[in-house]
Amino acid sequence: MVPAIIIIVIILIIIGYIISISNGLNKSMVKIDEASSGIDVALTKRYDVLTKMIDVVKGYAKYEQETIFKTIELRKNMSMQEKNKANADMEENFAKVNALAENYPELKANENYKTLQQAIADVEEHLQAARRLYNSNVSSYNQKLVTFPSSMIANSKGLVKREFFNAEDKKREDVKIDL
Repeated sequence: MVPAIIIIVIILIIIGYIISISNGLNKSMVKIDEASSGIDVALTKRYDVLTKMIDVVKGYAKYEQETIFKTIELRKNMSMQEKNKANADMEENFAKVNALAENYPELKANENYKTLQQAIADVEEHLQAARRLYNSNVSSYNQKLVTFPSSMIANSKGLVKREFFNAEDKKREDVKIDL
């Protein structure tokens, strides 16, 4: 009777161990899928943030350029008296613009460019972190597939190695920034 109980306990331990390893492999696959989704989220964020910010920067830069050209064109055909009056008017308006710019510093084109540069750095770092997490999870999973005894269970389940993130995939190209 005692040997039968010992055999049953050993069989239960082996079954529990197999289930534990199988669950570990399943958890690893879920982590890889989650990390892959994280890369997609980071790519979407990069595309959304950068394309919108580029449009804002381009629009404001165009506005500033048009304003400067209009001012130059107006001054070309002015008499000295008109230039003096325009200068006085501009100094008065400049004080108002400075007050507005202090309250809304993002209205300056150079600030928009700085914000864009920071956003590019932030989204690229987020994307790199997502890629590193994915590759780390793939590495852990692939290691389980080739180490004993989890390799036996992985082979019986037909599990195969996962590929590391491939940065050359055309679908995952960087956003072209053309200002």
